Amino acid sequence: MSIKLDIFDMSGAVVGNYELPEAAIELEKGKQAVHDTVVAFLAEQRAGTACTKTRAEVRGGGAKPFRQKGTGRARAGSNRSPIWTGGGVTFGPKPRSYDKKVNAKVKTLALRRAFSERIQEGSVLVVDKFELQDHKTKSAVAVFKNLKVDGSALLTVPDYEESVVCATNNLADVVLRKVTSVNVYDMLRFGKIVFTKEALDEFIKRIA
Repeated sequence: MSIKLDIFDMSGAVVGNYELPEAAIELEKGKQAVHDTVVAFLAEQRAGTACTKTRAEVRGGGAKPFRQKGTGRARAGSNRSPIWTGGGVTFGPKPRSYDKKVNAKVKTLALRRAFSERIQEGSVLVVDKFELQDHKTKSAVAVFKNLKVDGSALLTVPDYEESVVCATNNLADVVLRKVTSVNVYDMLRFGKIVFTKEALDEFIKRIA
């Protein structure tokens, strides 16, 4: 079953169509792969730098605070015990990595499945090119308006061009991404995904 997508120019007119190879479409399997890949991606974004000191690491507490017997209080050997104010922390966080291992084949399957679902939703647009004569934000806004993209969008290009980077930088709902950097989380989080034809060619090579 071949799927064809319309190719638009920057004025919003249809100038051709793009036939997707069957190898790029996967709707039968990969649901778990998408979940695992997104969980792993979000886990990798965590800094893992939270740190607390144990009673051994807190400064002070060398001397016994008061004598063992005769005070009527519970015996104490250090004022840096976790039950004392200013004491150490019991089982507190330490620096750690939250990275989760996901095999390359699983990542590719997840990307193919996520892409296929967005195709099925009609959320993928293809433009023949995305080239701007100036660096103005209003020029990029005009193109998205012509393409009827009014919500969040991922603009995928083969390489970064200064004019496009500057023009889209101030658009809060638009993220510019090089095609080699597009991941499963990107594929799912935006309302529309806009590929240039050249970028889509490269993307298909990644997943097919």
